Amino acid sequence: MRTEDPGDRREESARGNRSEVSGADADIVQAGAVHGGVHFHGPNNPPRQIPRQLPGDVGGFVNRSGELARLGEALAARDERSAVGVYIITGTAGVGKTSLALHWAHSARHRFPDGQLYVNLRGYDPGPPVSPEQALDRFLRALGVSPEAIPAEREDKAALYRSTVAERRVLIVLDNAATVGQIRPLLPGDADCLVLVTSRNRLSGLVARDGARRLALDTLSEVESVNLLRTVTTGYRRDDDPAELVELARLCARLPLALRIAAERASSRPLMLLGELIADLRDESALWDALTAENDEESDAVRTVFAWSYRALPEDAARMFRLLGLHPGPEVSTAAAAALAGTGVGQARSLLDALVGAHMLEQRAPGRYEFHDLLRAYATDQAMRQETAEARLAAVERVVTWYVRTARAAVAVICPLDRDVLVDPPPADVVPLAFADYGTAFRWYEEERANFVAATRAAAEAGLHRLAWQLPAVLWSVYALQNPFEDWIATGRVGLDSARHNHDRFGEAQLLASLGMAFLQSQQLDRAEEYHRNALDVREDIGDRLGVAMSTNDLGILADRRHRLRDAQRYFTDSVAHFRELGDRANQAWLLSNLGMVQCDLGMPGEAVELLREAVAASREVGDRAAESNALMSLAIAHRERGRLSDADSAVEAALALAREDSYVVFEAVCFLEMARISRARGNPAGALTFYQKSASIQRRLGDRSREAKALDGTGEAYQEMGRHDEAAGFHRLAVAFHRELGDRWQLALALHHLATALRSSDDPAPARAHWTEASALLAEFDDPKALLMRARVNELLTGHVGGGGWGGAGPGPG
Repeated sequence: MRTEDPGDRREESARGNRSEVSGADADIVQAGAVHGGVHFHGPNNPPRQIPRQLPGDVGGFVNRSGELARLGEALAARDERSAVGVYIITGTAGVGKTSLALHWAHSARHRFPDGQLYVNLRGYDPGPPVSPEQALDRFLRALGVSPEAIPAEREDKAALYRSTVAERRVLIVLDNAATVGQIRPLLPGDADCLVLVTSRNRLSGLVARDGARRLALDTLSEVESVNLLRTVTTGYRRDDDPAELVELARLCARLPLALRIAAERASSRPLMLLGELIADLRDESALWDALTAENDEESDAVRTVFAWSYRALPEDAARMFRLLGLHPGPEVSTAAAAALAGTGVGQARSLLDALVGAHMLEQRAPGRYEFHDLLRAYATDQAMRQETAEARLAAVERVVTWYVRTARAAVAVICPLDRDVLVDPPPADVVPLAFADYGTAFRWYEEERANFVAATRAAAEAGLHRLAWQLPAVLWSVYALQNPFEDWIATGRVGLDSARHNHDRFGEAQLLASLGMAFLQSQQLDRAEEYHRNALDVREDIGDRLGVAMSTNDLGILADRRHRLRDAQRYFTDSVAHFRELGDRANQAWLLSNLGMVQCDLGMPGEAVELLREAVAASREVGDRAAESNALMSLAIAHRERGRLSDADSAVEAALALAREDSYVVFEAVCFLEMARISRARGNPAGALTFYQKSASIQRRLGDRSREAKALDGTGEAYQEMGRHDEAAGFHRLAVAFHRELGDRWQLALALHHLATALRSSDDPAPARAHWTEASALLAEFDDPKALLMRARVNELLTGHVGGGGWGGAGPGPG
C-alpha cells in the first residue's frame, strides 16, 4: 500500500558524528547494515549519460543535395556562433521531412559528442499529440535523470531540462510538430545545442520570436523522383522504360513516401512489366477519383498508392495492417500486435516484417512499430470498411486485455506487496508478458506508458468499461511512485466513469482512492479530501474491510499534511487497528510509522519510539525496504527529540544506506534534512549547511517546492545560530514565499516566526513585528501542544515579555 513519502509530516533532518548506540536500537542498526553495498548515485552525483535516440537512417536515401547543403551551412554557422540554434523543415505530408531530418542528423551526429535526443510529437496523428510534459519526461530520463527526480510541473521540468543540457553539445530532433506550443518548452537554453524541427505548419512564431530558420521542402523534381525509383528497385528490376518511370513518378505526385511504396511494389514483382503496374495504379486512381470529391492532387495520389499497395498484400498481412489501425496508442509492440490480431507472437512478427518491407509500417526500435500518420489513417479507414463491428470490438478487447494483464504482471514485480485488484481469471486467448525482475518490468512500463491513456479511453469508448477501470486501477501503484500526474488523473477519471457506468462499486472505490492520492501528491488537498471521503463511503457500503483500512489511512495522511494532528492520530490509530485485525503486517509497517510520527509531533517521542521500532521490525518481516527506510528515518527524528543524538545518528544513517542502495531519491533527500537537524542539535550549525544544501538540491530536481522550502528555512535557522542574521533572513524570506504560494499555513507560520527572529537581530528589525503578528494569527488555527507553545512564545515576543523587556535575548525559538 502506498502511503506517503517519509518526511511529509516532518521538515526536520539531521546528522552528527556517529558514536555509541543504545542497546534497544543496536539490533535495528546492525540489521540495517547487512544490506551493504551502498551505491552513491543520487541526484548530487548523477551519471553523465549520453543519449543515442535517433531512429535508423533511411535506407537508400537519395536527392535533396541542396537541402542537405543548407543544413550543413546551418551547422557551420552554429560553430561560428552566428546563427540561432533552431532549424525548421516544413512541407506537405509525405514530402520526406522526417527522412531528410534523420539522414542529415546521422551524418552530423559526430559533431554532437553529448548525444542526440529524438521525439515524434505526433502532431498530426489521429490520437492526441505528445505533450511538452511527456516529451520533457522522456528527454530527462534519456539524459540520466532518475524518474524520481523528474518534477511534476511543466515549468520545473523545462528548467531542469535546460540545466541538464547546459554546457553540453546535443542535437535535438523534434519530429512531426503541430504547434509552437509543443516545441518551445523543449528548446534548450544553451548555445551549443542544435534543434531540428519537422512540421507541416510553417511555425511562424518560432521564426519571429525565437529566431528559427525555415527550410521549405517541396516535392521532388522529375529527375529526382526517377532517381529514387531506380535506387529502390536496383538489383530487382532491369531495363525499365524511362518514360514509364516518369509516369509512375507523376502518379505518385513525386512524393517520397508514395514513391518508396510504389518502388517496393515494383521490386517485389520483378517479372511484371512496369507498364502493367502503372496501368493497375491508374485503375486504382480512377477508382479513388470516383470515391472522393476532394481536389487535392497530392493527397489523392498518396491514398491511391496506399490502396494499390494494400490490395497487393497477402490477406493475413492486409488484415494485420488494418487491425493495427485500431490499436489505441501511437506505438505497438510485437506482443501487443499479436494480441490485437489474435495470433501467436511468431506469426505476428512475420506479418509485421512483411508490412515493414512493403513500407506500409515503420520499425523504430527492436520489436516496436509505428505508422506514418497518413498510413495510420488509411489503415483505420480500411478496418472500418472491411471488419465487422463485432470483429473490431473483439480486436480492441484483446489488446486492452493484454495491456491490463501485462500491467498486472509488471506491478506484481515492481510493487509486490500492493493490493491486487484483478480477481477474475484471464481469458484463454490473451497471453500477457512475464517479468523476471524489477528492471525488465519497469522498462516495459516506460516503453508502454504513452499507450496507457489511449488504451483506457479506447476501452471506455468501445463500451469495455470493466477493462477501462481495471487498467488505471492496476497502474495506480506505479503512478504513485512516478507521479505522472497528467496520465494518472486522465486515466483515473476515465476509469471512474466506466466503473460507475457498470455499477462496479469496488472499481469505483479503487479509482476514487487513486485520484485522491494523485491530488494529494500534487498538493490539491481539497480535491484529495473529496475523493478520499467518497472512497471510504463506498468501501464501507460494500464491506471492503481492507479498503476501509486503506482509506482511513489516506484521510490520516491528508489531516497530517494539513497539520490537523489529532485528526491524523485518530485516523492512523483506527487504520492500525483495522490492519491488525486483518493480519496485514505489510501495511502495519507503514501505518505504525505514520502513527509514530504523529505521536512525536504531539510531543510524545517516547511513545513514538516504541511504535517506530515495531514499524522497522514489521517492514523487515515482509521485506519492504522502502517501509524500512521510512521507519528508520522517522525513528531518527523521535530519538533526536528525546535528546538521544547517537541513536538518531545510527537510525538515519541506516535509513540513508537503504535509500541510496535502492535509489529512493525522495527518502535520501529527507534523510539529509534530518541529518542537518541532528548536526544543529549537536551545536554544529556550520556542518548542517552541507546537508541542507544537499536536500534542497534534490528537492529542486524533484520539483517538490514544499520540501525545498523546509530546507531553505532550516538553512536560515543554521545561519542564525552562527550569528549571521542578515543571511538567515534571506533564506527565511524564500521559505515564506514558497509556503505562502503553496497555501501551507502551518509551515508558513513557522517560516514567518523564523524570519521575524532573524530580523529582530539584524540591521533592520522593524518588519519583525508584522511577521510575528501574521504568524500568531496563523498559529491560532492549530490546537496541538507545539502550536500552542509556539503561539505563546510569539505573543510574548510581540508584547515584549521575553528576556526582561524589549526584544533582546529571544533566540531562534522552536522549530
